Amino acid sequence: MIDPVLFLAFVPVALALNLTPGADMMFCFAQGMKGGPRPAIAASAGISTGSMIHVLLAGLGLGALIAAFPWVFGAIRWIGAAYLAWLAWKTLRTPLALASAPPARPARAFRDGLIVNLSNPKVILFILALLPQFIDPARPVLPQFLACGAVIATGGFVVNALVGTFSGGLGRRLLRNPRAERGLRLTTAGLFAALAARVGWEAARA
Repeated sequence: MIDPVLFLAFVPVALALNLTPGADMMFCFAQGMKGGPRPAIAASAGISTGSMIHVLLAGLGLGALIAAFPWVFGAIRWIGAAYLAWLAWKTLRTPLALASAPPARPARAFRDGLIVNLSNPKVILFILALLPQFIDPARPVLPQFLACGAVIATGGFVVNALVGTFSGGLGRRLLRNPRAERGLRLTTAGLFAALAARVGWEAARA
Protein backbone atom coordinates (compact mmCIF):
# COMPACT_ATOMS: atom_id res chain seq x y z
CA MET A 1 0.00 0.00 0.00
CA ILE A 2 3.04 2.31 0.24
CA ASP A 3 5.35 3.32 -2.59
CA PRO A 4 8.82 2.38 -1.26
CA VAL A 5 10.57 5.02 -3.39
CA LEU A 6 8.37 7.85 -2.09
CA PHE A 7 8.66 6.53 1.47
CA LEU A 8 12.46 6.36 1.33
CA ALA A 9 12.52 9.89 -0.07
CA PHE A 10 10.34 11.05 2.80
CA VAL A 11 12.54 9.66 5.61
CA PRO A 12 15.47 12.13 5.28
CA VAL A 13 13.04 15.03 4.85
CA ALA A 14 11.24 14.02 8.03
CA LEU A 15 14.54 13.72 9.89
CA ALA A 16 15.65 17.17 8.74
CA LEU A 17 12.34 18.63 9.88
CA ASN A 18 12.61 16.88 13.25
CA LEU A 19 16.00 18.52 13.75
CA THR A 20 14.78 22.06 13.05
CA PRO A 21 13.64 24.10 16.05
CA GLY A 22 9.96 24.80 16.48
CA ALA A 23 7.31 25.36 19.14
CA ASP A 24 7.27 21.69 20.16
CA MET A 25 11.03 21.53 20.56
CA MET A 26 11.08 24.75 22.55
CA PHE A 27 8.37 23.40 24.84
CA CYS A 28 10.40 20.25 25.57
CA PHE A 29 13.52 22.38 25.98
CA ALA A 30 11.81 24.50 28.62
CA GLN A 31 10.37 21.46 30.42
CA GLY A 32 13.80 19.84 30.61
CA MET A 33 15.55 23.01 31.66
CA LYS A 34 13.14 23.56 34.56
CA GLY A 35 12.12 20.04 35.54
CA GLY A 36 14.81 17.67 34.29
CA PRO A 37 14.74 14.73 31.85
CA ARG A 38 11.53 12.99 33.03
CA PRO A 39 9.05 15.80 32.26
CA ALA A 40 10.94 16.56 29.04
CA ILE A 41 10.56 12.97 27.81
CA ALA A 42 6.91 12.88 28.89
CA ALA A 43 6.23 16.17 27.08
CA SER A 44 7.88 14.77 23.95
CA ALA A 45 5.65 11.68 24.13
CA GLY A 46 2.56 13.87 24.44
CA ILE A 47 3.62 15.95 21.43
CA SER A 48 4.22 12.83 19.31
CA THR A 49 0.82 11.46 20.32
CA GLY A 50 -0.77 14.72 19.22
CA SER A 51 1.07 14.53 15.90
CA MET A 52 -0.33 11.08 15.18
CA ILE A 53 -3.85 12.31 15.97
CA HIS A 54 -3.36 15.15 13.48
CA VAL A 55 -2.05 12.69 10.89
CA LEU A 56 -5.03 10.36 11.39
CA LEU A 57 -7.55 13.18 10.99
CA ALA A 58 -5.75 14.59 7.95
CA GLY A 59 -5.46 11.14 6.35
CA LEU A 60 -9.13 10.34 6.85
CA GLY A 61 -10.28 13.68 5.48
CA LEU A 62 -7.89 13.80 2.54
CA GLY A 63 -8.61 10.23 1.51
CA ALA A 64 -12.33 10.94 1.34
CA LEU A 65 -11.81 14.15 -0.62
CA ILE A 66 -9.51 12.55 -3.20
CA ALA A 67 -11.94 9.69 -3.71
CA ALA A 68 -14.80 12.13 -4.38
CA PHE A 69 -12.86 14.90 -6.16
CA PRO A 70 -9.52 13.80 -7.72
CA TRP A 71 -8.61 17.39 -8.63
CA VAL A 72 -8.38 18.24 -4.91
CA PHE A 73 -4.96 16.55 -4.73
CA GLY A 74 -3.48 19.05 -7.19
CA ALA A 75 -5.07 21.99 -5.40
CA ILE A 76 -3.66 20.84 -2.07
CA ARG A 77 -0.19 20.73 -3.62
CA TRP A 78 -0.43 24.37 -4.69
CA ILE A 79 -1.78 25.41 -1.29
CA GLY A 80 1.00 23.42 0.36
CA ALA A 81 3.65 25.15 -1.74
CA ALA A 82 2.32 28.57 -0.76
CA TYR A 83 2.16 27.61 2.92
CA LEU A 84 5.71 26.24 2.94
CA ALA A 85 6.97 29.43 1.28
CA TRP A 86 5.20 31.48 3.95
CA LEU A 87 6.80 29.34 6.67
CA ALA A 88 10.22 29.95 5.11
CA TRP A 89 9.68 33.73 5.16
CA LYS A 90 8.30 33.76 8.70
CA THR A 91 11.14 31.57 10.01
CA LEU A 92 13.70 33.83 8.38
CA ARG A 93 12.17 36.96 9.94
CA THR A 94 11.30 35.67 13.42
CA PRO A 95 14.09 35.15 15.99
CA LEU A 96 13.88 31.93 17.99
CA ALA A 97 12.68 32.40 21.58
CA LEU A 98 12.62 30.04 24.52
CA ALA A 99 9.11 29.08 25.56
CA SER A 100 8.35 29.48 29.23
CA ALA A 101 6.93 26.51 31.09
CA PRO A 102 6.63 25.79 34.81
CA PRO A 103 8.15 22.59 36.24
CA ALA A 104 5.65 19.75 35.90
CA ARG A 105 5.24 16.13 36.85
CA PRO A 106 5.61 13.68 33.93
CA ALA A 107 1.86 13.04 33.69
CA ARG A 108 1.12 16.75 33.49
CA ALA A 109 3.99 17.31 31.07
CA PHE A 110 2.54 14.62 28.79
CA ARG A 111 -0.90 16.23 28.95
CA ASP A 112 0.49 19.71 28.34
CA GLY A 113 2.58 18.47 25.40
CA LEU A 114 -0.49 16.82 23.90
CA ILE A 115 -2.52 20.01 24.31
CA VAL A 116 0.27 22.18 22.89
CA ASN A 117 0.35 20.05 19.76
CA LEU A 118 -3.39 19.54 19.30
CA SER A 119 -4.24 23.19 19.91
CA ASN A 120 -1.80 24.37 17.23
CA PRO A 121 -3.68 24.51 13.88
CA LYS A 122 -0.36 24.98 12.10
CA VAL A 123 0.50 21.34 12.78
CA ILE A 124 -2.31 19.91 10.70
CA LEU A 125 -1.76 22.59 8.04
CA PHE A 126 1.89 21.59 7.86
CA ILE A 127 0.96 17.90 7.64
CA LEU A 128 -1.44 18.66 4.79
CA ALA A 129 1.25 20.72 3.07
CA LEU A 130 4.05 18.16 3.38
CA LEU A 131 2.72 14.61 3.46
CA PRO A 132 0.70 14.68 0.22
CA GLN A 133 3.95 15.31 -1.67
CA PHE A 134 5.05 11.79 -0.71
CA ILE A 135 1.67 10.09 -1.18
CA ASP A 136 0.65 8.07 -4.23
CA PRO A 137 -3.03 9.00 -4.82
CA ALA A 138 -3.54 5.74 -6.73
CA ARG A 139 -2.97 3.79 -3.50
CA PRO A 140 -4.98 3.89 -0.24
CA VAL A 141 -4.21 7.28 1.28
CA LEU A 142 -4.70 6.61 5.01
CA PRO A 143 -2.04 3.84 5.38
CA GLN A 144 0.48 6.07 3.61
CA PHE A 145 -0.38 8.99 5.88
CA LEU A 146 -0.02 6.81 8.98
CA ALA A 147 3.34 5.39 7.85
CA CYS A 148 4.76 8.84 7.14
CA GLY A 149 3.20 10.21 10.33
CA ALA A 150 4.83 7.44 12.36
CA VAL A 151 8.22 8.46 10.98
CA ILE A 152 7.63 12.09 11.97
CA ALA A 153 6.24 11.17 15.40
CA THR A 154 9.04 8.73 16.22
CA GLY A 155 11.81 11.02 15.02
CA GLY A 156 10.22 13.98 16.79
CA PHE A 157 9.95 12.05 20.03
CA VAL A 158 13.63 11.08 19.98
CA VAL A 159 14.90 14.53 19.01
CA ASN A 160 12.65 16.51 21.36
CA ALA A 161 13.35 14.15 24.26
CA LEU A 162 17.10 14.52 23.73
CA VAL A 163 16.80 18.31 23.48
CA GLY A 164 14.85 18.39 26.73
CA THR A 165 17.20 15.96 28.48
CA PHE A 166 20.30 17.97 27.64
CA SER A 167 18.68 21.41 27.75
CA GLY A 168 20.68 22.48 30.79
CA GLY A 169 24.00 22.32 28.94
CA LEU A 170 24.81 22.50 25.25
CA GLY A 171 21.29 23.34 24.07
CA ARG A 172 21.04 26.45 26.28
CA ARG A 173 24.42 27.78 25.14
CA LEU A 174 23.57 27.08 21.50
CA LEU A 175 20.25 28.91 21.49
CA ARG A 176 21.72 31.89 23.38
CA ASN A 177 24.50 32.29 20.81
CA PRO A 178 23.30 34.91 18.27
CA ARG A 179 25.31 33.42 15.39
CA ALA A 180 24.10 29.88 16.14
CA GLU A 181 20.50 31.08 16.47
CA ARG A 182 20.75 32.88 13.13
CA GLY A 183 22.30 29.83 11.50
CA LEU A 184 19.45 27.62 12.74
CA ARG A 185 16.89 30.06 11.35
CA LEU A 186 18.63 30.25 7.97
CA THR A 187 18.86 26.46 7.75
CA THR A 188 15.20 26.01 8.68
CA ALA A 189 14.02 28.72 6.28
CA GLY A 190 16.15 27.25 3.49
CA LEU A 191 14.64 23.82 4.02
CA PHE A 192 11.08 25.18 3.88
CA ALA A 193 11.89 27.23 0.76
CA ALA A 194 13.40 24.20 -1.01
CA LEU A 195 10.34 22.11 -0.16
CA ALA A 196 8.04 24.87 -1.44
CA ALA A 197 9.97 25.00 -4.73
CA ARG A 198 9.83 21.23 -5.13
CA VAL A 199 6.10 21.09 -4.42
CA GLY A 200 5.38 23.96 -6.85
CA TRP A 201 7.50 22.35 -9.57
CA GLU A 202 5.73 19.01 -9.26
CA ALA A 203 2.31 20.65 -9.15
CA ALA A 204 3.11 22.59 -12.34
CA ARG A 205 4.22 19.42 -14.13
CA ALA A 206 1.13 17.43 -13.11
